[in-house]
Amino acid sequence: MVHFDPFAYEFHEDPYPTYRRLREEAPCYRNEELEFWALSRHADVLAGFKDHELYSNTAGVALEQTTDDVEGALFILGMDPPRQQKFRGLVSKAFTGRRVDQLESRIREIARMHARRAAEAGACDYVQDFAGKLPMDVISEMLGVPECDRDELRAQADLVMHREDGSREIPDESAGASMELILYYVDFVKERRRSTGDGLVDALLEATVDGERLTDEHVISFLFLMTIAGNETTTKLLANALYWLAKNPEQRGLVEADHARIPQWIEETLRYDNSSQILGRVATRDIEMHGETIREGGRVLLLVGAANRDPAVFDDPDRFDVTRDCTDFVSFGKGVHFCLGARLARLEGLIGLETALEFFPDYEIDEGALVRVHNTNVRGFAQMPIRFRT
Repeated sequence: MVHFDPFAYEFHEDPYPTYRRLREEAPCYRNEELEFWALSRHADVLAGFKDHELYSNTAGVALEQTTDDVEGALFILGMDPPRQQKFRGLVSKAFTGRRVDQLESRIREIARMHARRAAEAGACDYVQDFAGKLPMDVISEMLGVPECDRDELRAQADLVMHREDGSREIPDESAGASMELILYYVDFVKERRRSTGDGLVDALLEATVDGERLTDEHVISFLFLMTIAGNETTTKLLANALYWLAKNPEQRGLVEADHARIPQWIEETLRYDNSSQILGRVATRDIEMHGETIREGGRVLLLVGAANRDPAVFDDPDRFDVTRDCTDFVSFGKGVHFCLGARLARLEGLIGLETALEFFPDYEIDEGALVRVHNTNVRGFAQMPIRFRT
């Protein structure tokens, strides 16, 4: 019988064989020891995203719960409608198509600045020197975080996501990094309340929900969420894309011959090996599925990575193909919890990968020096040394 343990490092090396067996043998899988259910088929994961009344978000997205105050820690990621929709409406204004498109020229400036610096040596760590810096700078500029603080915030954000091999506990370093970020934003919010401005944070400090102002705690939670989510997933997208193109020479030839295929390259990476692999929910009532009963209050994991490789939806799903139609992938979720930053992530991906191909031509990845992150939700690289033609 298939066994699924999202804490196991071996699973993160290549989760897809496990996903395949889950879809075939146990589409409604129960882990008695860790007390969770896992859904792996595309139709079931899609339903889990779309039916927010049956699958609640109020326990957060991770299997390991770090606080009793999930809403306070995760802001809209710990809420359900209608409350979630009210708060989401406040912050969604920063991610409209018009607002995101206005960022394009500045994102290009940032990308070229970091790529130029990394390219001067003829080799670099693609994650540390480029892919991690670009989204952190973009989010920081949206929030008004000073440039001098960004490297330290990114280092703390990386620590927040780190998990130890074989451990189901939050490491002390991770908990400490979370506190450091929170304390930074406590001071940041205090300073912004003493001044006046027209930025995103200033607008949130003046905003109201049902006639009440947002508390400092809500604003701090939003800033924390943006620092983690806005940095982590796009960094992994940029690195996963480079990695899989290198592993598939025929597809690489298509992209390098025609840069108009870069958006397709991004979409296929999001399907084939997306950053956010697993998202948690809680059953609000008993659910009958595939001969099993998920009891009310049961923890349910939506296996996004498994759904994106479901052969019922995608032909030859284990093949990386930049010409594929990826319309039906669930990498950004669906329904009321659809990722707010999807448009921004795609734009950063487009600019980041265009810039990478320009500044790191004929790149080669030092596979022996690759380091993966170890996290129950996120899949990608912490370190990716590359060489390229100068």
